[in-house]
Amino acid sequence: MCYLGQVQPILRDSTECFDCMPKPTPKTFPVCTIRSTPSTPIHCIVWAKSYLLSQLFGEQEDDEGELDQAAAQGENATEIAKLREEARAFKRVRESLLSASPEQAAALVFNKVFNEDIKRLLSMADMWKARKPPTPLDRDSILADQFTPPAVPAPSSSETSGPSTANVTANGTGSSTVPNGGVASSSAQAKLKDQRQLSLKDNVQLFDESLSRLAARLRSGKETSISFDKDDSDTLDFVTATANLRATAYAIENKTRWEVKEMAGNIIPAIATTNAIISGLIVLQALHILRAKATGKPIPVASPSQPSGIRIAGLQAGKASVPLATYYVSPPNPACGICRDQYVSVQCDPARVTLGDLINAVLRAERGVGDDEDMEDGEGEDDESERREVAVYEGQRLLSDPDMDDNLGSTLESLSCTRGKFLTIVDEDEVFENVVLALSPLPEGTSAESPAFILPATFPSPKQHARPKPPAPDTTEEVDDEPEIVVAESSRKRAASEDDIRPAKRARTQEHLEEDEDGHIVISDDDDDVMEVL
Repeated sequence: MCYLGQVQPILRDSTECFDCMPKPTPKTFPVCTIRSTPSTPIHCIVWAKSYLLSQLFGEQEDDEGELDQAAAQGENATEIAKLREEARAFKRVRESLLSASPEQAAALVFNKVFNEDIKRLLSMADMWKARKPPTPLDRDSILADQFTPPAVPAPSSSETSGPSTANVTANGTGSSTVPNGGVASSSAQAKLKDQRQLSLKDNVQLFDESLSRLAARLRSGKETSISFDKDDSDTLDFVTATANLRATAYAIENKTRWEVKEMAGNIIPAIATTNAIISGLIVLQALHILRAKATGKPIPVASPSQPSGIRIAGLQAGKASVPLATYYVSPPNPACGICRDQYVSVQCDPARVTLGDLINAVLRAERGVGDDEDMEDGEGEDDESERREVAVYEGQRLLSDPDMDDNLGSTLESLSCTRGKFLTIVDEDEVFENVVLALSPLPEGTSAESPAFILPATFPSPKQHARPKPPAPDTTEEVDDEPEIVVAESSRKRAASEDDIRPAKRARTQEHLEEDEDGHIVISDDDDDVMEVL
């Protein structure tokens, strides 16, 4: 099942795989927009999820690198300096979470994030000449229903989603829900908890509760860091409360807990009936493939030249009378790093075989050279003239390359490369495609004196990367518009042949350009000897 509601069969070497299709680049936001000048709800959610939560409960990381990169990209230098001070202050706040009482810690973090930091930003007047400044939040006034939140501009019709909204009174009450706070109406109270619009006071209380729960998890010692998970109610509550509080300070529309979960967790909405239709299509496609396999023949794939065969089936938008349609399947992408790799099963004993022995055997097998064949040249040394240089990875972990051979003498077991692991051999010159070794155990009953690994009887030769076709040669006639080159001999000029010109150009070291009375460009050397006239 894919994003457009289509069911696409994936057959090795016949159809494209999921990774053959380029994926959209995840949208990123400038660091100063996220930390200082948010303008949309997603800015506040990203700030709460990726910045505030990690600063307070994530792994201790140095923010200097990110800020250095932002400074190199030309962002406001004064603002970058302020952000450095903010990062140092967060370290002190984080320490208080493990020592102070829950109420004290919540009040300290709230005042630091939603009051002091906003006042610090307001001190940089240049930032607010062209945008509306934020409003510092007062925790005690909000809890006492005495805080008046800033008015939120009404969203456009295209941006409006969820329950209707209205303005809120100074004490936080109103007849209906509001984007930036206010007590929900009776109709909203009846809705599901996740879809209820929270008031400003509700967000503060949710902030206190979630912060206390997360701090208790760190103090227990069972977790050293906490990251966001849409299915973790503690982190979701924290992100919901802090994102809405920040949105209130910047007069941005608030979001419900359900909307925050959808946006922070990158959830793609689906309808039950649509899922049921696609599930049925998946079963039908599976039946087509099973029937084709039962014949013992290659599974046919439909194409413009062969209309009959496996196709993509899916929903068709815009035609209610014909909701389903079929499409041709695209061939594999030659540059795909997943399905274009060669997979080879290798039986081995990880406790006995070393990484170097296995890779050497694989490279010999690629060239059709067996272990019992003579690998030495006339001088008694290994002939590596035909051996390619490779790097070896286990997942994303580099095990060896031409400049790092420390692990070649280590056993696979010592490198945590055991049954079920994959070793990827990457050609350093990028001429051949990757070869992936799938490690499996030796056959049962194999003695300890038997070879430590068994390669396939016929080892596949590595495939060469698909190279783009060179451009067709230009057959149009070229007109030589270059001026005639002559070499001055005494006071007489003559046409220069190609043999005359080349030695002069090779010998040219320190030359000077001058223009004579006739408009010719004269090239002379340090001895003022005329070398060429153009």
